[in-house]
Amino acid sequence: MNIKIINKSNHNLPHYETMASAGMDLRASISEPRILKPLERSIVGTGLFIELPVGIEAQVRPRSGLAAKKGITVLNAPGTIDADYRGEIGVILVNLSNEDFTINNGERIAQLVIAKHERAEWTEVKALSETDRGEGGFGSTGMS
Repeated sequence: MNIKIINKSNHNLPHYETMASAGMDLRASISEPRILKPLERSIVGTGLFIELPVGIEAQVRPRSGLAAKKGITVLNAPGTIDADYRGEIGVILVNLSNEDFTINNGERIAQLVIAKHERAEWTEVKALSETDRGEGGFGSTGMS
């Protein structure tokens, strides 16, 4: 799939690190380091602007290493970029650790996954089909 992109950052375009990678790393494009205090959130620009085909979305997701090692994650994960959005890709980072975290220009802060999606049409009915689970909610299928 070919996607149009404008790169206003000073970094290379996002790319897949391996043949089996689902996501591409997004890098911070900021003029000076930014300190993210514990429980603080910030929108961090990437300098990237994309034009997705209709039926395709881009999902902004956390980087597992950054989350596990530093407690930094994407607040609205996954963040959705719709096909009609033309603004800069921004990443809402939150610091869930007990220590300040410094975001530097060029730092890998999130990953971007490109995915197809469907559009739904609703059919209003009076009842739904029966299943073994029924109305069982969170945790209703077991804990292990």
